[in-house]
Amino acid sequence: MAVLIFTVLLIAMDQISKFYVVKFLKDQGPLVIKEDFLNLFYLENRGAAFGILQGRRLIFTIITIVVVFILLKILFKNYKESSIFLKICISLILGGTIGNFIDRIRLHYVVDFISMRIFGYDFAVFNLADVFIVLGTIILIIYILKNDTENLR
Repeated sequence: MAVLIFTVLLIAMDQISKFYVVKFLKDQGPLVIKEDFLNLFYLENRGAAFGILQGRRLIFTIITIVVVFILLKILFKNYKESSIFLKICISLILGGTIGNFIDRIRLHYVVDFISMRIFGYDFAVFNLADVFIVLGTIILIIYILKNDTENLR
């Protein structure tokens, strides 16, 4: 199944990027990509988005398992009838969720490294898995708003 291969590729991209961040940026100053816009640096996030729920590993484990189960159920229930957009958004969300889950299980924290300044404000530091989850969620919202949601039940 192409969807599972795509999901595995997303997980690999996330984990490889984090490997290089740890190797080259841990205990270093930020790597400035674009002054006052984009920096890369090593950060250990022991919480969820924006650092909330610090140290709540059990909660994250339960939520992750439930989310992965639900997404797989949606994906495989009507796989052949599902649109490519639904398959892509589920792959993105799965890849990002599993990528961060690997960090939580292996390291007890998530490696974040992308820092952006938007309109003069520092945005939360994030990683590729977070990007995949957000993109997948946006595509899913658009899909739900524009289409019949029969395949999501």
